[in-house]
Amino acid sequence: MTKHWAWKIALFSLVLLLSACGGKTAEQMDREKTDNEAASGEEVETKDADEIKDSSGSVPLNLKIAENPAFPVGSKVKIYADHMEGMKEAEGVVVAVYDTTAYEISYRPTTGGEEVKHYKWVIHEELDASSGAPMEPGRELVINADHIPGMKGATATIESADEGPVYIVDFTTTTGEEVKNYKWLVESEIASAEE
Repeated sequence: MTKHWAWKIALFSLVLLLSACGGKTAEQMDREKTDNEAASGEEVETKDADEIKDSSGSVPLNLKIAENPAFPVGSKVKIYADHMEGMKEAEGVVVAVYDTTAYEISYRPTTGGEEVKHYKWVIHEELDASSGAPMEPGRELVINADHIPGMKGATATIESADEGPVYIVDFTTTTGEEVKNYKWLVESEIASAEE
């Protein structure tokens, strides 16, 4: 029992140290992207789900680890998505890969403000009342994820779906900011960075 508490204290201390010294989190970068869009009027080791955390919380516990992804854990990748400033053309490392469906959604934040259009990505397990089958565009569901403020509890409309796998990636933006456990990227948004 004493070892268990010592482990928790050590882990908590490490988290405090890293959060004080680290760069922007994926949540902060996502928040900046959403704020910018609203202002402009534009639309290694395999980790289990309960081990992957970032400032926006843990990944859902019922995720299935991908068995044969194109980019296994530890793969060096180049990112071609532009979900946030400095992401496109950045290089990173895959830290987790899961088999699920990713959804592009539109929603009105619970904190007020303009509708967020075409947000990429929330996954199947982050939507309330989702069944086992992928959902069709146009369906409305409540978001259980809190990637950015005002997201959790908002009603989302499914815009499109991308059937897995989905990737969690650590990367450094093209502007030099470190991002840990970025959720989510789909396979078409990354390529091998190894030559």
